[in-house]
Amino acid sequence: MSCSQSSPRDANSLVPVDRLEKALFEQFAEVFPLKVLGYQPDPISYQAAVGWLELLAGLLLVVGPPVLQQISNVLLILLMMGAVFTLVVLEESLSTYIPAVVCLGLLLLLDSCQFLVRTKGAVRCRNKIPGALGNPRK
Repeated sequence: MSCSQSSPRDANSLVPVDRLEKALFEQFAEVFPLKVLGYQPDPISYQAAVGWLELLAGLLLVVGPPVLQQISNVLLILLMMGAVFTLVVLEESLSTYIPAVVCLGLLLLLDSCQFLVRTKGAVRCRNKIPGALGNPRK
């Protein structure tokens, strides 16, 4: 039984992460959803904006008050929908956009759980209204 060995890469063949990310965001900017309206972002600004929005929304989702958690959840859902859209348009492999789909699913699950908790709380409050059960207050 023989195993094939891969040749070790030398330091010159490695691409720095920042160049790789820049190249990816150049592709992402080409298929930006608002391009049909005539707006195409600068790839560097686009990368910075997405990064800061994800960081801020993630922090608010974890430690923010409930209203800001809801807003940040919706913002992250929109960002993940944009990520999935971009990867589908670029015809990437399924393994490439599985993380974005999983994150989108988890955010949607969180949003639906928050909605159910708000709905359940609203139903409880209605039962405590005087006169709601036919007993008028004197």
